[in-house]
Amino acid sequence: MLRYNLRLEIIWEHCVKNIQRSITNYLFLFGISGIIVGLDQWTKHLVRISLELGEEWVPLPDITPFLRIVHWKNTGAAFGLLPQASVIFTVIAILVALAIIYYWPRIPSNQFGLRIALALQLGGALGNLISRLSEGIVTDWIAVGNFPVFNVADSSISVGVAVLVIATWRDERRKGEESVADVAEEVDREDRAQEADPAV
Repeated sequence: MLRYNLRLEIIWEHCVKNIQRSITNYLFLFGISGIIVGLDQWTKHLVRISLELGEEWVPLPDITPFLRIVHWKNTGAAFGLLPQASVIFTVIAILVALAIIYYWPRIPSNQFGLRIALALQLGGALGNLISRLSEGIVTDWIAVGNFPVFNVADSSISVGVAVLVIATWRDERRKGEESVADVAEEVDREDRAQEADPAV
């Protein structure tokens, strides 16, 4: 009986540690993405209550051609792409969010770039998803030059993709350097062996 209780205690402690580790692990993901979602929803709300649809506001007249704030609606993807595919992008956003949440615990803690990238993409996906489900449309408001109008969520997704590309490139480069170092070490080891024993 004592052995059985001890085993249950060990199993319980193991479960508690795993739960604590999972909570700590997900705090980073939901912390970053939560900030993005909050900022995105807040700025969209400010634009909707401050500007009529199509109305624009220029915070700094000197940069009018470059940067404007415009109240615009979007039923498509980021930057107004494919406006007739709202349902498709809603489903895609849900699948992307679920995939990131599922995949998150499998990312090594030392891959900080990948973690930042996925957290930014999750925040962006959820920000626009919430708008689609609650408003039926996505409010865009950042107008830069002739570039399509976008919002904080769009920016987060784009930055996340850029960080992901850079992180992947750096990881592949590091692996390549380690591979070259391993080959050089093996060659050096063989050279030393030949010097020690010329018959080799």
